[in-house]
Amino acid sequence: MENLGYYNGTVDLIENIRIPMTDRVCYFGDGVYDATYAHNHKIFDLKNHIDRFFNSAGLMRMDIGMSKEEVGALLEEMVKKVDAQTQFVYWQVTRGSEIRNHAWKDGIKGNLWIMIKPASITDLSQKIKVISREDTRFLHCNVKTLNLLPSVLAAKEAEEAGCQECIFHRGDIVTECAHSNVSILKDGVLKTHPTDHLILPGIARIHLIAMCKELGIPVDECNYTMKELMDADEVIVHSSGTFAVGVESVDGIPVGGKAPELLKKLQDALTAEFLAATQPD
Repeated sequence: MENLGYYNGTVDLIENIRIPMTDRVCYFGDGVYDATYAHNHKIFDLKNHIDRFFNSAGLMRMDIGMSKEEVGALLEEMVKKVDAQTQFVYWQVTRGSEIRNHAWKDGIKGNLWIMIKPASITDLSQKIKVISREDTRFLHCNVKTLNLLPSVLAAKEAEEAGCQECIFHRGDIVTECAHSNVSILKDGVLKTHPTDHLILPGIARIHLIAMCKELGIPVDECNYTMKELMDADEVIVHSSGTFAVGVESVDGIPVGGKAPELLKKLQDALTAEFLAATQPD
């Protein structure tokens, strides 16, 4: 298949899938999601993504209706149906279906969606440009919820500015990006915002921290400021699709570029980890 859509057991091309108007996602964005990449029809770090997916659903009191093992097995089955060597693998659960009402009925069962489409591995040799904006999102950013309007608006503003991402900050404190986490390198130390309710606990963030420790790079999980980011040796945006891409400018002001060897060392190690984990059987 060129791509794949799945809704509660129905499988077809994405553009052919139909969703009932009673699905609560239509009115409230009432759902949570997760996403990663597959290469050679093997999903990268599926366990951590499934764990986060179930944690998000639990925090939002949603009944997925399947076990972790069942969801994982289903995703592994679905990626084999798509032709592309590298795939973006996305799945979500919405709270369920009923006539619109804010409070849901007890016992409602979730609706499972899957979307798989061709993708490519990010070229880490090319740095990106970003903008920055005050973080006006709500205080459940640790949940991978479908309520993404502030991030959607920020991503569009970035695109209109000829940039690829938007860094959020609450006052002076850097939180994360519109659809990524962000960290900095300064004097050989990786600084990254702690996992609290202001950021998503990124899976790429887990791998970046683990790789730093493996390579002997100190890690400081702390609140750091926009001034520190602008003065950093390197600014790194990281997500499942970007691994660890460097930033060349923020709001048109040049940043980073002072520790290219260290940044490349991390990029090469993370890329090698991904390729090793997704080798064909």
